[in-house]
Amino acid sequence: MTDVTLEKPERVDEPGGTAKKVTLGYVPVQSSVLKNAEIIPMSLRSVHFVMPGGVDDPAVPSGGNAYDRRVSLDLPGFGWQVHKHAVDGSWPRPGAAARDELARTLREFPDGTVVLLDGLVACGVPEIILPETERLRLAVLVHLPLGDETGLEPAVAAELDARERTVLRAVPAVIATSDWAVRRLVSHHGLAPDRVHVAAPGADIAPLAAGTDGVSRLLCVAAVTPRKGQHRLVEALAAAGDLPWSCVCVGGLNQDPEYVAELRALITRHGLEDRLLLAGPQAGAELDASYHAADLMVLTSYAETYGMAVTEALARGIPVLATDVGGVPEAVGRAPDGGVPGILVPPENPAAIAAELRGWFGEADVRRRLKAAARGRRAALNGWATTARSLAAVLGRLPNEPRRAA
Repeated sequence: MTDVTLEKPERVDEPGGTAKKVTLGYVPVQSSVLKNAEIIPMSLRSVHFVMPGGVDDPAVPSGGNAYDRRVSLDLPGFGWQVHKHAVDGSWPRPGAAARDELARTLREFPDGTVVLLDGLVACGVPEIILPETERLRLAVLVHLPLGDETGLEPAVAAELDARERTVLRAVPAVIATSDWAVRRLVSHHGLAPDRVHVAAPGADIAPLAAGTDGVSRLLCVAAVTPRKGQHRLVEALAAAGDLPWSCVCVGGLNQDPEYVAELRALITRHGLEDRLLLAGPQAGAELDASYHAADLMVLTSYAETYGMAVTEALARGIPVLATDVGGVPEAVGRAPDGGVPGILVPPENPAAIAAELRGWFGEADVRRRLKAAARGRRAALNGWATTARSLAAVLGRLPNEPRRAA
Protein backbone atom coordinates (compact mmCIF):
# COMPACT_ATOMS: atom_id res chain seq x y z
CA MET A 1 0.00 0.00 0.00
CA THR A 2 1.39 3.39 -0.98
CA ASP A 3 0.42 6.84 0.17
CA VAL A 4 1.24 9.79 -2.08
CA THR A 5 0.62 13.43 -1.19
CA LEU A 6 0.56 15.87 -4.07
CA GLU A 7 1.50 19.43 -3.12
CA LYS A 8 4.57 21.67 -3.16
CA PRO A 9 5.71 25.02 -1.69
CA GLU A 10 5.92 28.22 -3.72
CA ARG A 11 8.80 30.74 -3.98
CA VAL A 12 8.90 34.38 -5.10
CA ASP A 13 11.82 36.68 -5.82
CA GLU A 14 12.59 39.54 -3.45
CA PRO A 15 13.95 42.88 -4.74
CA GLY A 16 17.67 42.56 -5.23
CA GLY A 17 17.55 39.00 -6.54
CA THR A 18 17.03 37.11 -3.27
CA ALA A 19 14.28 34.63 -2.79
CA LYS A 20 12.22 33.47 0.12
CA LYS A 21 9.65 30.78 0.72
CA VAL A 22 6.09 32.03 1.02
CA THR A 23 2.83 30.37 1.92
CA LEU A 24 0.03 31.05 -0.53
CA GLY A 25 -3.53 31.16 0.71
CA TYR A 26 -4.79 29.77 -2.58
CA VAL A 27 -3.83 27.64 -5.56
CA PRO A 28 -4.09 29.57 -8.86
CA VAL A 29 -6.38 27.80 -11.33
CA GLN A 30 -4.41 26.87 -14.44
CA SER A 31 -7.12 25.38 -16.64
CA SER A 32 -8.70 27.52 -19.35
CA VAL A 33 -12.00 25.77 -18.66
CA LEU A 34 -12.18 27.58 -15.31
CA LYS A 35 -11.68 31.21 -16.32
CA ASN A 36 -14.39 32.31 -13.91
CA ALA A 37 -13.69 29.76 -11.17
CA GLU A 38 -13.39 30.68 -7.53
CA ILE A 39 -10.00 30.64 -5.82
CA ILE A 40 -9.30 27.21 -4.32
CA PRO A 41 -8.20 27.15 -0.66
CA MET A 42 -4.68 25.92 -0.01
CA SER A 43 -6.00 23.78 2.85
CA LEU A 44 -7.00 20.95 0.54
CA ARG A 45 -9.55 18.36 1.54
CA SER A 46 -8.32 14.77 1.44
CA VAL A 47 -9.58 11.86 -0.65
CA HIS A 48 -8.20 8.35 -0.33
CA PHE A 49 -8.17 6.66 -3.74
CA VAL A 50 -8.21 2.83 -3.59
CA MET A 51 -7.17 1.23 -6.89
CA PRO A 52 -5.78 -2.02 -8.32
CA GLY A 53 -2.22 -2.95 -7.48
CA GLY A 54 -1.09 -2.98 -11.11
CA VAL A 55 -2.13 0.59 -11.76
CA ASP A 56 1.47 1.71 -12.38
CA ASP A 57 2.71 -1.47 -14.10
CA PRO A 58 3.81 -0.63 -17.68
CA ALA A 59 3.43 -4.29 -18.66
CA VAL A 60 -0.35 -4.18 -18.17
CA PRO A 61 -1.49 -0.79 -19.45
CA SER A 62 -5.22 -0.09 -19.54
CA GLY A 63 -7.51 2.86 -19.95
CA GLY A 64 -8.71 2.44 -16.38
CA ASN A 65 -5.18 2.52 -14.99
CA ALA A 66 -4.29 5.57 -17.08
CA TYR A 67 -7.46 7.33 -15.91
CA ASP A 68 -6.73 6.60 -12.24
CA ARG A 69 -3.15 7.84 -12.51
CA ARG A 70 -4.07 11.02 -14.33
CA VAL A 71 -6.93 12.19 -12.12
CA SER A 72 -4.74 11.54 -9.08
CA LEU A 73 -2.38 14.17 -10.46
CA ASP A 74 -5.07 16.68 -11.43
CA LEU A 75 -7.47 16.56 -8.47
CA PRO A 76 -5.25 18.73 -6.20
CA GLY A 77 -5.83 21.61 -8.61
CA PHE A 78 -9.51 21.37 -7.75
CA GLY A 79 -9.23 21.28 -3.99
CA TRP A 80 -8.55 17.59 -3.26
CA GLN A 81 -5.31 16.21 -1.86
CA VAL A 82 -5.01 12.62 -3.15
CA HIS A 83 -3.70 9.67 -1.13
CA LYS A 84 -3.24 6.62 -3.36
CA HIS A 85 -3.72 3.09 -2.03
CA ALA A 86 -2.86 0.40 -4.57
CA VAL A 87 -4.07 -3.03 -3.45
CA ASP A 88 -2.62 -6.09 -5.19
CA GLY A 89 -4.98 -8.89 -6.17
CA SER A 90 -6.73 -10.71 -8.99
CA TRP A 91 -9.59 -8.22 -9.07
CA PRO A 92 -12.57 -8.46 -9.28
CA ARG A 93 -12.24 -12.02 -7.88
CA PRO A 94 -9.42 -11.64 -5.34
CA GLY A 95 -7.83 -14.26 -3.16
CA ALA A 96 -7.82 -14.23 0.62
CA ALA A 97 -4.67 -12.10 0.98
CA ALA A 98 -6.03 -9.35 -1.30
CA ARG A 99 -9.38 -9.38 0.47
CA ASP A 100 -7.65 -9.01 3.84
CA GLU A 101 -5.48 -6.17 2.52
CA LEU A 102 -8.49 -4.26 1.18
CA ALA A 103 -10.45 -4.76 4.40
CA ARG A 104 -7.46 -3.61 6.47
CA THR A 105 -6.94 -0.54 4.25
CA LEU A 106 -10.56 0.57 4.65
CA ARG A 107 -10.66 -0.27 8.35
CA GLU A 108 -7.71 2.06 9.02
CA PHE A 109 -9.51 5.13 7.65
CA PRO A 110 -11.10 7.32 10.35
CA ASP A 111 -14.87 7.68 10.40
CA GLY A 112 -16.12 10.19 7.85
CA THR A 113 -13.12 9.80 5.50
CA VAL A 114 -13.82 10.48 1.80
CA VAL A 115 -12.84 7.38 -0.18
CA LEU A 116 -12.86 6.97 -3.95
CA LEU A 117 -12.84 3.28 -4.95
CA ASP A 118 -11.97 1.93 -8.38
CA GLY A 119 -14.90 -0.31 -9.29
CA LEU A 120 -12.62 -3.16 -10.32
CA VAL A 121 -11.56 -3.42 -6.68
CA ALA A 122 -14.84 -2.54 -4.98
CA CYS A 123 -17.63 -4.09 -7.00
CA GLY A 124 -16.76 -7.77 -6.56
CA VAL A 125 -16.57 -7.73 -2.75
CA PRO A 126 -19.79 -6.30 -1.26
CA GLU A 127 -19.15 -8.15 2.00
CA ILE A 128 -16.10 -5.88 2.50
CA ILE A 129 -17.55 -2.64 1.15
CA LEU A 130 -21.03 -2.60 2.63
CA PRO A 131 -20.02 -2.50 6.32
CA GLU A 132 -17.83 0.53 5.55
CA THR A 133 -20.73 2.50 4.04
CA GLU A 134 -21.97 3.03 7.58
CA ARG A 135 -18.94 5.10 8.58
CA LEU A 136 -17.02 6.21 5.46
CA ARG A 137 -18.05 8.61 2.67
CA LEU A 138 -17.67 6.37 -0.37
CA ALA A 139 -17.79 6.92 -4.13
CA VAL A 140 -17.19 4.15 -6.69
CA LEU A 141 -15.61 4.83 -10.09
CA VAL A 142 -16.86 2.28 -12.66
CA HIS A 143 -14.61 1.90 -15.70
CA LEU A 144 -16.51 -1.15 -17.03
CA PRO A 145 -19.46 -3.02 -15.51
CA LEU A 146 -18.03 -6.32 -14.27
CA GLY A 147 -20.54 -8.50 -16.09
CA ASP A 148 -19.72 -6.82 -19.42
CA GLU A 149 -16.26 -8.37 -19.64
CA THR A 150 -16.20 -10.66 -22.68
CA GLY A 151 -15.35 -14.34 -22.27
CA LEU A 152 -16.69 -14.90 -18.75
CA GLU A 153 -18.60 -18.08 -17.98
CA PRO A 154 -22.31 -17.15 -17.71
CA ALA A 155 -22.48 -18.16 -14.05
CA VAL A 156 -19.41 -16.04 -13.22
CA ALA A 157 -20.77 -13.04 -15.12
CA ALA A 158 -24.11 -13.34 -13.31
CA GLU A 159 -22.42 -13.55 -9.90
CA LEU A 160 -20.20 -10.53 -10.58
CA ASP A 161 -23.19 -8.61 -11.89
CA ALA A 162 -25.16 -9.29 -8.71
CA ARG A 163 -22.24 -8.35 -6.48
CA GLU A 164 -21.72 -5.10 -8.37
CA ARG A 165 -25.40 -4.24 -8.05
CA THR A 166 -25.24 -4.72 -4.29
CA VAL A 167 -22.22 -2.43 -3.96
CA LEU A 168 -23.48 0.32 -6.25
CA ARG A 169 -26.88 0.45 -4.57
CA ALA A 170 -25.19 0.88 -1.18
CA VAL A 171 -22.81 3.78 -1.87
CA PRO A 172 -23.95 7.43 -2.08
CA ALA A 173 -22.19 8.20 -5.39
CA VAL A 174 -21.28 6.25 -8.51
CA ILE A 175 -19.06 7.75 -11.23
CA ALA A 176 -19.08 6.51 -14.83
CA THR A 177 -16.90 7.48 -17.77
CA SER A 178 -19.55 8.37 -20.38
CA ASP A 179 -23.19 9.37 -20.65
CA TRP A 180 -23.85 5.95 -22.15
CA ALA A 181 -22.29 4.27 -19.12
CA VAL A 182 -24.43 6.37 -16.77
CA ARG A 183 -27.58 5.25 -18.59
CA ARG A 184 -26.38 1.65 -18.57
CA LEU A 185 -25.69 1.60 -14.83
CA VAL A 186 -28.95 3.35 -13.93
CA SER A 187 -31.12 1.04 -16.02
CA HIS A 188 -29.25 -2.22 -15.46
CA HIS A 189 -28.76 -1.92 -11.70
CA GLY A 190 -31.84 0.13 -10.86
CA LEU A 191 -29.84 3.02 -9.42
CA ALA A 192 -31.25 6.42 -8.57
CA PRO A 193 -30.22 8.70 -11.45
CA ASP A 194 -29.18 11.51 -9.13
CA ARG A 195 -26.50 9.26 -7.57
CA VAL A 196 -24.76 8.36 -10.86
CA HIS A 197 -22.44 10.96 -12.37
CA VAL A 198 -20.29 11.24 -15.48
CA ALA A 199 -16.60 12.14 -15.55
CA ALA A 200 -15.47 11.37 -19.10
CA PRO A 201 -11.76 10.82 -19.76
CA GLY A 202 -9.81 13.80 -21.01
CA ALA A 203 -7.23 13.95 -23.77
CA ASP A 204 -3.85 15.63 -24.11
CA ILE A 205 -3.51 17.38 -27.45
CA ALA A 206 -0.40 16.03 -29.19
CA PRO A 207 1.41 16.99 -32.42
CA LEU A 208 -0.43 16.02 -35.58
CA ALA A 209 0.52 12.54 -36.72
CA ALA A 210 2.63 12.48 -39.87
CA GLY A 211 1.38 9.02 -40.84
CA THR A 212 3.09 7.04 -43.57
CA ASP A 213 1.64 7.48 -47.05
CA GLY A 214 -1.60 8.93 -45.68
CA VAL A 215 -3.60 5.74 -46.04
CA SER A 216 -1.93 2.38 -45.41
CA ARG A 217 -0.64 2.25 -41.80
CA LEU A 218 -3.35 0.99 -39.44
CA LEU A 219 -2.98 1.13 -35.65
CA CYS A 220 -4.95 -0.69 -32.96
CA VAL A 221 -4.26 0.29 -29.34
CA ALA A 222 -5.94 -2.14 -26.95
CA ALA A 223 -5.02 -4.95 -24.60
CA VAL A 224 -5.14 -8.23 -26.51
CA THR A 225 -8.21 -9.78 -24.86
CA PRO A 226 -11.52 -11.23 -26.08
CA ARG A 227 -13.39 -8.01 -25.23
CA LYS A 228 -11.17 -5.98 -27.55
CA GLY A 229 -12.00 -8.36 -30.41
CA GLN A 230 -8.72 -8.36 -32.30
CA HIS A 231 -9.75 -11.64 -33.96
CA ARG A 232 -12.45 -9.70 -35.81
CA LEU A 233 -9.82 -7.26 -37.00
CA VAL A 234 -7.67 -10.13 -38.29
CA GLU A 235 -10.64 -11.59 -40.16
CA ALA A 236 -11.47 -8.20 -41.70
CA LEU A 237 -7.87 -7.62 -42.76
CA ALA A 238 -7.71 -11.08 -44.30
CA ALA A 239 -10.83 -10.26 -46.32
CA ALA A 240 -9.10 -7.08 -47.50
CA GLY A 241 -5.76 -8.77 -48.09
CA ASP A 242 -5.46 -7.38 -51.60
CA LEU A 243 -5.19 -3.84 -50.20
CA PRO A 244 -1.70 -2.49 -49.34
CA TRP A 245 -2.27 -2.15 -45.60
CA SER A 246 0.05 -2.81 -42.70
CA CYS A 247 -1.20 -2.97 -39.11
CA VAL A 248 0.39 -2.62 -35.69
CA CYS A 249 -1.53 -3.84 -32.62
CA VAL A 250 -0.22 -2.19 -29.45
CA GLY A 251 -1.40 -3.64 -26.15
CA GLY A 252 -0.68 -6.00 -23.29
CA LEU A 253 -0.22 -9.67 -24.14
CA ASN A 254 -0.38 -11.16 -20.63
CA GLN A 255 -4.02 -10.70 -19.61
CA ASP A 256 -5.33 -13.71 -21.57
CA PRO A 257 -2.50 -15.90 -22.90
CA GLU A 258 -4.93 -18.42 -24.38
CA TYR A 259 -6.63 -15.75 -26.48
CA VAL A 260 -3.26 -14.38 -27.60
CA ALA A 261 -2.20 -17.86 -28.72
CA GLU A 262 -5.44 -18.28 -30.67
CA LEU A 263 -4.95 -14.87 -32.27
CA ARG A 264 -1.40 -15.71 -33.35
CA ALA A 265 -2.66 -18.95 -34.87
CA LEU A 266 -5.36 -17.03 -36.75
CA ILE A 267 -2.80 -14.56 -38.10
CA THR A 268 -0.65 -17.46 -39.29
CA ARG A 269 -3.61 -19.26 -40.84
CA HIS A 270 -4.39 -16.21 -42.97
CA GLY A 271 -0.72 -15.67 -43.86
CA LEU A 272 -0.58 -12.19 -42.32
CA GLU A 273 2.55 -12.59 -40.18
CA ASP A 274 4.53 -10.07 -42.27
CA ARG A 275 1.77 -7.45 -42.30
CA LEU A 276 0.18 -7.55 -38.82
CA LEU A 277 2.41 -7.06 -35.77
CA LEU A 278 1.44 -7.75 -32.17
CA ALA A 279 3.81 -5.19 -30.68
CA GLY A 280 2.96 -5.72 -27.01
CA PRO A 281 2.47 -2.88 -24.50
CA GLN A 282 3.93 0.54 -25.21
CA ALA A 283 4.10 3.80 -23.29
CA GLY A 284 5.76 7.19 -23.49
CA ALA A 285 7.89 7.95 -26.52
CA GLU A 286 7.43 4.46 -27.96
CA LEU A 287 3.65 4.78 -27.97
CA ASP A 288 3.90 8.33 -29.30
CA ALA A 289 5.98 7.02 -32.21
CA SER A 290 3.34 4.40 -33.04
CA TYR A 291 0.62 7.04 -33.11
CA HIS A 292 2.81 9.39 -35.13
CA ALA A 293 3.22 6.78 -37.90
CA ALA A 294 -0.49 5.89 -38.06
CA ASP A 295 -2.86 6.86 -40.85
CA LEU A 296 -6.01 5.25 -39.39
CA MET A 297 -6.92 4.00 -35.90
CA VAL A 298 -8.93 0.75 -35.77
CA LEU A 299 -10.80 -0.57 -32.73
CA THR A 300 -13.00 -3.69 -32.88
CA SER A 301 -14.19 -4.04 -29.28
CA TYR A 302 -17.25 -5.90 -28.07
CA ALA A 303 -17.79 -3.45 -25.20
CA GLU A 304 -16.39 -0.04 -24.26
CA THR A 305 -17.71 2.46 -21.74
CA TYR A 306 -15.83 5.21 -23.61
CA GLY A 307 -12.69 4.31 -25.59
CA MET A 308 -9.68 6.36 -24.53
CA ALA A 309 -7.59 5.09 -27.44
CA VAL A 310 -10.09 6.77 -29.75
CA THR A 311 -9.54 10.21 -28.26
CA GLU A 312 -5.78 9.61 -28.03
CA ALA A 313 -5.83 9.09 -31.81
CA LEU A 314 -8.09 12.08 -32.44
CA ALA A 315 -5.80 14.22 -30.26
CA ARG A 316 -3.23 13.63 -33.01
CA GLY A 317 -5.66 14.19 -35.90
CA ILE A 318 -5.92 10.47 -36.75
CA PRO A 319 -9.35 9.31 -38.04
CA VAL A 320 -10.96 6.26 -36.46
CA LEU A 321 -12.67 3.08 -37.68
CA ALA A 322 -14.41 1.42 -34.74
CA THR A 323 -17.28 -0.79 -33.70
CA ASP A 324 -20.46 1.01 -32.68
CA VAL A 325 -20.59 -0.14 -29.06
CA GLY A 326 -21.14 1.52 -25.70
CA GLY A 327 -19.56 4.93 -25.31
CA VAL A 328 -17.42 4.76 -28.47
CA PRO A 329 -19.74 7.13 -30.43
CA GLU A 330 -19.28 9.70 -27.64
CA ALA A 331 -15.50 9.37 -27.86
CA VAL A 332 -15.57 9.76 -31.66
CA GLY A 333 -17.89 12.75 -31.36
CA ARG A 334 -18.06 15.50 -33.94
CA ALA A 335 -15.91 18.40 -35.07
CA PRO A 336 -17.28 21.90 -34.37
CA ASP A 337 -18.54 22.09 -37.97
CA GLY A 338 -20.49 18.84 -37.53
CA GLY A 339 -18.01 16.61 -39.34
CA VAL A 340 -17.65 13.07 -38.02
CA PRO A 341 -13.99 12.06 -37.57
CA GLY A 342 -14.59 8.34 -37.76
CA ILE A 343 -16.51 5.43 -39.20
CA LEU A 344 -18.64 3.27 -36.91
CA VAL A 345 -19.51 -0.28 -37.96
CA PRO A 346 -21.90 -2.81 -36.40
CA PRO A 347 -20.29 -5.13 -33.86
CA GLU A 348 -19.56 -8.74 -34.78
CA ASN A 349 -19.26 -7.92 -38.47
CA PRO A 350 -15.76 -8.31 -39.97
CA ALA A 351 -17.25 -7.96 -43.47
CA ALA A 352 -18.43 -4.44 -42.61
CA ILE A 353 -14.96 -3.53 -41.37
CA ALA A 354 -13.42 -4.86 -44.58
CA ALA A 355 -15.92 -2.90 -46.67
CA GLU A 356 -15.11 0.35 -44.87
CA LEU A 357 -11.40 -0.30 -45.32
CA ARG A 358 -12.00 -0.59 -49.06
CA GLY A 359 -13.74 2.77 -48.97
CA TRP A 360 -10.86 4.29 -46.99
CA PHE A 361 -8.29 3.03 -49.48
CA GLY A 362 -10.32 3.66 -52.62
CA GLU A 363 -11.95 7.05 -52.07
CA ALA A 364 -9.64 10.03 -51.61
CA ASP A 365 -12.60 12.29 -50.80
CA VAL A 366 -13.55 10.02 -47.89
CA ARG A 367 -10.03 10.23 -46.49
CA ARG A 368 -9.90 14.03 -46.86
CA ARG A 369 -13.27 14.44 -45.13
CA LEU A 370 -12.33 12.15 -42.24
CA LYS A 371 -8.93 13.76 -41.74
CA ALA A 372 -10.42 17.27 -41.74
CA ALA A 373 -13.03 16.21 -39.18
CA ALA A 374 -10.37 14.52 -37.02
CA ARG A 375 -8.36 17.75 -36.91
CA GLY A 376 -11.47 19.71 -36.02
CA ARG A 377 -12.35 17.25 -33.28
CA ARG A 378 -8.77 17.42 -32.00
CA ALA A 379 -9.10 21.13 -31.33
CA ALA A 380 -12.40 20.63 -29.46
CA LEU A 381 -11.44 17.75 -27.15
CA ASN A 382 -11.80 18.32 -23.43
CA GLY A 383 -8.64 18.07 -21.36
CA TRP A 384 -8.13 16.12 -18.16
CA ALA A 385 -8.84 19.25 -16.13
CA THR A 386 -12.49 18.84 -17.10
CA THR A 387 -12.42 15.25 -15.84
CA ALA A 388 -10.84 16.25 -12.53
CA ARG A 389 -13.30 19.10 -12.07
CA SER A 390 -16.23 16.70 -12.55
CA LEU A 391 -14.78 14.24 -10.03
CA ALA A 392 -14.06 17.00 -7.54
CA ALA A 393 -17.65 18.16 -7.77
CA VAL A 394 -18.94 14.67 -7.00
CA LEU A 395 -16.61 14.27 -4.04
CA GLY A 396 -17.63 17.68 -2.74
CA ARG A 397 -21.30 16.69 -2.76
CA LEU A 398 -20.88 13.47 -0.78
CA PRO A 399 -23.14 13.59 2.27
CA ASN A 400 -21.45 14.56 5.51
CA GLU A 401 -23.05 11.64 7.27
CA PRO A 402 -22.21 8.18 5.86
CA ARG A 403 -25.13 6.45 4.17
CA ARG A 404 -26.42 3.23 5.72
CA ALA A 405 -26.60 0.34 3.28
CA ALA A 406 -30.07 -0.75 2.20
